[in-house]
Amino acid sequence: MNDSLTEEVRKQRKTNYDIHPLILNRWSPRSMNGEELSDDELMPLFEAARWAPSSYNAQLWRFVYAKRQTKFWDTFVDLLLEGNRAWAQQAAVLVVVTSRKLFERNDKPAATYAFDAGTAWENLALEGTRRGLVVHGMQGFDYEKARRELYVPENYEVLAMIAIGKRAPKESLPSHLQEMECPNDRRPLDEIIVAGCFGSKDRS
Repeated sequence: MNDSLTEEVRKQRKTNYDIHPLILNRWSPRSMNGEELSDDELMPLFEAARWAPSSYNAQLWRFVYAKRQTKFWDTFVDLLLEGNRAWAQQAAVLVVVTSRKLFERNDKPAATYAFDAGTAWENLALEGTRRGLVVHGMQGFDYEKARRELYVPENYEVLAMIAIGKRAPKESLPSHLQEMECPNDRRPLDEIIVAGCFGSKDRS
């Protein structure tokens, strides 16, 4: 746990402005060794998620998880699409991210429920990165099957899955995935920010 860039990140990522190394060090490896995680190793990630901001402090997200060697594990693995199953089955923990769509206090629509769940996911991912764990979010799973098999209530949205585990050498991956096992870049800053309004027309 330190505040410096890892060697692989230093080689692959350059920023326009100075930001905290933890943010740059977070990426999504696939290679994991199948070793189990204790609650002392896992629960701090969920604790970090607990402290994420949310509209009205509602904290509508719910993380449904399964650890290896538990009766729920095969159910979670079976949710994965084939491409993700090839590597994610070596995780220590699989998580399905869900969120309630209505505020609990009045059952009115919570417009930012998915946005808020995303802040919780990012907290979880950063804490996992700080601890040297693989934390890989994904959409490659069967959403309807997840709802059905995990008994997700109708007023909750199934949003994503997460694989968490201890990292292994990239050589443990299928050959076609090994070449992708490195931190990726991002699109230029000026492509993700818009000053004032979309479009070039002067609206002053």
